Amino acid sequence: MKAIEEVMTTKEAAQIWGKVQAVIQQNCLGQKGKPPRFTEDECRKSGGTWLVTRTGMVRLYGEPEIEE
Repeated sequence: MKAIEEVMTTKEAAQIWGKVQAVIQQNCLGQKGKPPRFTEDECRKSGGTWLVTRTGMVRLYGEPEIEE
């Protein structure tokens, strides 16, 4: 896999994994006093856009059902 394909926006990840974008972002930030589910190597904000790695998504949600 090319390095550029390892990183995607939370919007792209939500579409590929069939998840809600806001939930993926909450997993980056943590919520209700709980720590983030993604590690700092799997998710970060760049400008106003949240980015997540494919590795992080697979770790939390498994392989996507939708073909990329």
